[in-house]
Amino acid sequence: MKWLLGNVDREFPEGEVEQAVAAIVEKSGELKSREFYELALSCIDLTTLNSTDNHIQGEKFATKVSEFPDEFPGLPNVAAICVYPTLIESVRNNLRAPGVKLASVCAGFPSSQTFFDVKVMETQMCIAKGATEIDIVLNLGNFLSGDFPAVIQEISILKRTCGEAHLKVILETGALKSYEKIWKASFLAMQAGADFIKTSTGKSEPAATPEAAWVMCSAIKDYYEKTHKKIGFKAAGGIVETSDVIKYVAIVKEVLGDEWLNNKLFRIGASRLANNLLSSIKGESVVYF
Repeated sequence: MKWLLGNVDREFPEGEVEQAVAAIVEKSGELKSREFYELALSCIDLTTLNSTDNHIQGEKFATKVSEFPDEFPGLPNVAAICVYPTLIESVRNNLRAPGVKLASVCAGFPSSQTFFDVKVMETQMCIAKGATEIDIVLNLGNFLSGDFPAVIQEISILKRTCGEAHLKVILETGALKSYEKIWKASFLAMQAGADFIKTSTGKSEPAATPEAAWVMCSAIKDYYEKTHKKIGFKAAGGIVETSDVIKYVAIVKEVLGDEWLNNKLFRIGASRLANNLLSSIKGESVVYF
C-alpha cells in the first residue's frame, strides 16, 4: 500500500488531455458501425434511479430485458440492470435473461454521506436481496480533505463485504475538478479493491466527460502495468446519443486496447441510450426499453 500511495500522483501539462481526446474523437467516426453499436449495447447497465421508482418499475425493466432476445433475435442483451436497493427483489424475481447481472447503487448513494456502519449494512442487505454488482460513491469529503487512508479503508471494507459481487466505485469526476485529482482517486480506488472505476452518479454536473474517461482509462492502464490486474471502466452520466457513446468506446479501444472491449471490463450506465443504439442498429426509430 505504501508503495502505491507514493506513486499515485501525476501532473498533466496544459492541453495534454484535451489534445489526446481530440485526436481519438477525430478518429472515432471509424467506429460508427453496427459492430460497435452492438458492442456498446452489450455493455450497458440499463439504469433507473428516479425518486419515483417503485417495484412496478423494477418488474418492467426485468421483463423487458428478459423478453429482449425474443423481440430482437441475434442482438446482444444489455450487461446488467442497475436500480436502487428497494427494487432489487422485483428485478430479481422477474429477470429471466441469462448472463444479465443485477446491480444496485449502495452505501449512501449518491452523496456517500451517511454513517459507515450504515454503508456496510446496506451493502450486506443488497447482496442478501440478490444484487451481484454494487455501485458505491467515493467518499469525496475524505478524499478532498486529504484523508486518503480513510478513503482506502472504506472502499476495502466494502469490497470485503461484497464477497463475490463486483464493486464499482464512482469517482464523481465533476466534483474532483482537476485531472490530477481524477488520476489519484482512480488509483486509490483500484488499490483499495475496486473491480470497476466509474465516472459519475449522473446526479450532478458535469457528469461523464471524454476527458475524465481518458484520464481514468490511462490510470487503469498504468495500474495494470504495475500490478498485472485488469480493472474495469464504467462511463455514466449524460450519455444518451449513439454519437456520444462511440467516443467512449474509442477511448477505451485506444487507451486500453481491444482486451477491454467487452462487458466484463467495460460498462456504460444509461437509460435512453439503449433505445438510441437499437434505432441506429435497426435503421429506424425503436422505443423498446
